[in-house]
Amino acid sequence: MLKVNLERWQHSPERLREQAFSAHHARTRERVLALYEISQGKSATQIGWQTGRNPQTIMDWVHRYNQGGLESLVYHRTGGHPPL
Repeated sequence: MLKVNLERWQHSPERLREQAFSAHHARTRERVLALYEISQGKSATQIGWQTGRNPQTIMDWVHRYNQGGLESLVYHRTGGHPPL
């Protein structure tokens, strides 16, 4: 079973939810909110079905968080045309 390692980063599910709603970018909000949902017992498959994301992508977000904390989920624009 997929587990969000909240203890390692001294976070609570409520803190994840707060961070999700206060994040500056929509992609960061989506990632952190997915972690919150997993911490509440949902599976990556359920979240993927609800959001239209591949469950493997959601699992990758969990693994990134478990390794690097919330900072590892912050969206950084990497290239392409700037937004209009």
